[in-house]
Amino acid sequence: MNLKQLEAFLWVADLKSFTGAAKQLFMSQPAVSFQIKSLEDELQVSLFQRNEKRVVLTEAGSLLYPGAKEILRQHYKVIENLDNLKGLKTGQLNIGASTIPGEYILPLFVGGFCQIHPGIKISLKIGGSGKVVNWVNNKEVALGVTGTMVDGKGLECETWIDDELVLIGPVLVPGQFESEIKLDNLKKHPLILREHGSGTRKTIERRLQKKGIPLGQCRVAIELGSTRSVITAVQAGLGLSFVSRWAVKELLQLGTIREITVPELDLKRKLYLVRNSQALGGGFAATAFINYVKDCNNLAMLDHY
Repeated sequence: MNLKQLEAFLWVADLKSFTGAAKQLFMSQPAVSFQIKSLEDELQVSLFQRNEKRVVLTEAGSLLYPGAKEILRQHYKVIENLDNLKGLKTGQLNIGASTIPGEYILPLFVGGFCQIHPGIKISLKIGGSGKVVNWVNNKEVALGVTGTMVDGKGLECETWIDDELVLIGPVLVPGQFESEIKLDNLKKHPLILREHGSGTRKTIERRLQKKGIPLGQCRVAIELGSTRSVITAVQAGLGLSFVSRWAVKELLQLGTIREITVPELDLKRKLYLVRNSQALGGGFAATAFINYVKDCNNLAMLDHY
């Protein structure tokens, strides 16, 4: 039993005419008769009683009619829903992001995207880069955004936008910290770090290691679970910390914290878009969102942020 057979059956049943059904289906009358005969042979029953004046359903045909109607209704509903997904008229997009892109950058893009595609519902989960990778691996999110490049079976990782880490200090005590610190002297100052698994922490560990300074040689005063808590601890005078410029741009302008340069340390990095190549859900919306956040015109708004 196939959809063409059921469609022909329903038109003949509704119009009580093979000729009328053929016109509606843009088929020849013999083609319609063939579909009905094939269906009857497959089911091993007669579906219509035929005479010179009209065509009426047999008992078997009457039994088949409501079921065939429901099958076609569900078929067309599925096709319509798929068309809506492809056209981004409806859908769900789950995104996982590390702290910096999740709290300071992505909300700008989510708002603009939803204005264009109001039928797409977006859920944004925020956690450390390690958590984001797990979410992508487990297909809990269709798209991940991290502060470090990730590599893993089935993962697709591509660069997105530039970021830069800055060393920040408090302004509570004038002259408490120099405006510039040599790399060797960094070990003398208390550092406030993000937790293990954070993209920011991984970047700092790698950059310091390249300069011959293992993180274990530094004075790690506190480890905190969010960028906001790190900034607050710095403002309270508890130490120095490396954070994304995206997170402190406004605070630096207001003068509530200060930037300290480390000339020997390259603190530029990238943010990355991560997908699971084996994931089935969120495909159309995820692809559209990626294209949106990579669009040069949309990226330009970050210059004014």
